[in-house]
This record gives sequence, structure tokens and C-alpha cells, in this order.
Amino acid sequence: MSTVLLRPAGDRFHSQRHWLDSWHSFSFGSHHDPNWMGFGPLRVINDDTIAAGEGFGMHPHRDMEIITVMVEGELTHADSLGHSEVLRAGEVQRMSAGSGIVHSEINRSNAPCRLLQIWIEPEQCDLAPAYEQKPITIASDWTALIHPDAVGEAMAIASSAQLWRARPEPGQSLPIPHEPELRIWIQVIDGELELRGDGDSMQVLKCGDGLGIANPQLTQRHLTGLNRSADVLMFACPETPQVE
Repeated sequence: MSTVLLRPAGDRFHSQRHWLDSWHSFSFGSHHDPNWMGFGPLRVINDDTIAAGEGFGMHPHRDMEIITVMVEGELTHADSLGHSEVLRAGEVQRMSAGSGIVHSEINRSNAPCRLLQIWIEPEQCDLAPAYEQKPITIASDWTALIHPDAVGEAMAIASSAQLWRARPEPGQSLPIPHEPELRIWIQVIDGELELRGDGDSMQVLKCGDGLGIANPQLTQRHLTGLNRSADVLMFACPETPQVE
């Protein structure tokens, strides 16, 4: 049968500094729990608010697909490939760390910014590092941000994982993929949504809540927006990553 794993917003790991307020859905940094090491190839979802004039200095990554979804404000990215770009609300960035990349993320504006940073395991190691960012218009229905076939405005990464975002109207229903050998993770960016499925009890998901579904093909589910601020991400990941 399907397995549903709820991660309430308040149960996430929390890191706080004078310039950073960060909520971690899975183990990250000094926060370690063997029960929350990720969900399939999805390893990190950090909901970060960074103060004006602050940020992360140059630091390295390797063999990880890193996706940044800007929610509010702006963030300046610079890396060892020579990129220097401002990432603004409504834009999505994907960085394939591959054989190694060094980058920084600084909020050079005069207001705080909020972003979700996501790490997904690649399906092949030691690839050439790569970087891309673009604005993606989010509809009330599922809009692809990351897709292996780069459908619509979506970008591709070194993984068959998919990432979708939607801002449903109140009462609007969003279907959850009903396919074999998938893991689905729902992450609420803002607002409230209702999750229902055949034989399931109703579940209200609020800002910061996450929910994982293994074996989704066994139960048809859908999300329904409950207010006008509803904003949600959906990850569709293969059951087991094949890292080479």
C-alpha cells in the first residue's frame, strides 16, 4: 500500500544566526537524524531567509544537483565558472556541481530575501559543472520547473527527477501523479492546501509543511487550494537513484 510521511513545519530542523533563518526538512549541517536523511534522491530542502547585505561566501560543492527557487527579494550568485547573476523572485536557478564548483550567494539588496534551496542526487558523478537560471511563470496548475525533457520553460538536471510548482485558486484541485515506481514529495511554500485520496482521511497542509508519498500508484490523490496565498512545490523522483 501507499506510504505517507508527514513533516510538519514546526518539526523541521532550525538554524538561526543574526543574518540567517533556515528551516531544514531533512538532516543538514549539524542537524542529523537517521530517520530524516532525505526522500529517495531528494536530499535537502532548506527554506532560507537571508538578511540584507548578508549571505554565504565562496564554498564548494561536488556531485549534487542544486536548485534554488526564489520566493521573495533577490540574491546575487557568483561561481568559479565565471557567472555573476542576480536571482530574483519568480526565477529558478539550477547548478550541476558535477566534478566540482565553488560559488557564493549574497543578498546585496536592502531587504531580506527568501528562497528554497533543494539538493538532488545526480544519476552520474564527475560530470562537467553547469549553471542556468531563468524566470518561470507559475500558473494555477502544475508548472514544470525541472524536467528531464525540459518541457515548457523547465530546465533539465543530471537526474530523472521532476520539480513542479503551482498556485491554485481556492477550491481548485491539483492531481498528484499516479505512476508506478515514483516517490512524491509535497512542500508548501505558502498558504494552505487540502490533501485527499481514495480511502485517506483529509489532511490540511500549511506553510512549511512537507509530505512524502511512496507507491503513489496505489491511491489516487489530489491537492486543493484553500486560500489565495496557496503556493506549493511537488517533486516526482524515481524510487531509487542510479548513481554511476
